[in-house]
Amino acid sequence: MNNKKFIAELSKRCGMTVAETSASVDTFVNVVTERLKDGDQINISSFGVLETKMCKERLSVNPKTGQRFLVPPKIQPVFRPSSKLKDKFK
Repeated sequence: MNNKKFIAELSKRCGMTVAETSASVDTFVNVVTERLKDGDQINISSFGVLETKMCKERLSVNPKTGQRFLVPPKIQPVFRPSSKLKDKFK
């Protein structure tokens, strides 16, 4: 499902216009992004936890040239589903 279909389905279920729903989703994504940048955890009950994880720097090798290079450390977003969400897929 792409973004356009998701917004259309969500607006239909919420009884909102597509524009209102799109604005709400954009606001949600912006808030989540800001909180994750600040290092906060976001716990959505019955869905899961959004958090960040620090990946250490590492040595990598270019398979074509064999040249080694250092990959810098980075922060990645991580999603851990709740047990209730996992149970729905069993």
